[in-house]
Amino acid sequence: MPLYGAFVEILTDLGQSDRITARTEADPAPADRPDMPVIGTHMRPNLERVLAVKPDLVLQMDGRGEARESAQQLAALGVPVAVFAVSDFPELFETIRRIGILTGDPIAAQALTSRLQARLAAVAAAIPAGERPTVFFEARSGSLLAAGQGSMVDAVITAAGGKNAVAAGKKLVRLSDEELLRLAPAVCLTQRGPMNPEARSMADRPEYATLPCVQNGRAFVVDEARFSRPGPGSVDAVEELARLLKAGAS
Repeated sequence: MPLYGAFVEILTDLGQSDRITARTEADPAPADRPDMPVIGTHMRPNLERVLAVKPDLVLQMDGRGEARESAQQLAALGVPVAVFAVSDFPELFETIRRIGILTGDPIAAQALTSRLQARLAAVAAAIPAGERPTVFFEARSGSLLAAGQGSMVDAVITAAGGKNAVAAGKKLVRLSDEELLRLAPAVCLTQRGPMNPEARSMADRPEYATLPCVQNGRAFVVDEARFSRPGPGSVDAVEELARLLKAGAS
């Protein structure tokens, strides 16, 4: 049972979606299983509901303390739990391989990993030589929360041929408007999703009118699940960003 959406993607790509016994509130019900039980949120699953579906294995993504705590509670109740930490593509591919082993299909996991690696290699081969454009990723508007180094977003930006405009080592970094203006990124991405539901392009906000990304028409709104959630969709994000960077450079 996956407690994080990326694991749903991985299991589906491994041909094992029929083994998923429940879902979190953030994950839609499969079209062929509209009554799939809901067991709460990624960080705060309802332990009684989890026990009720009798999972052979629970998959959890490490991150905030609540996620680790819920995994520890389930393990203490005798539920097999595997916890993964993913912040770059090597860790993602290792996670896929380990899930393949845990679910009894390492061959499918290796095949999926190879397909994803080949797509990344194709993007890398097409990256033009020269200086990489700086990319600013806005995780949440208003308080201006940005993706820093060591995040999956940073890995996506690098793989697509860009350079993260934020040099701080934390996954999420709070910035002031003045700091963003000083960074003057060539490309701006604002994610839309549960973390930032009222997303607007920086081009639609007068306070950012002088940013190079706005003046050059390179301020975009992107999908949170694809860009921020480490999973097979992260390769989709690389391909999407690579197209945006290439279009802006032409």
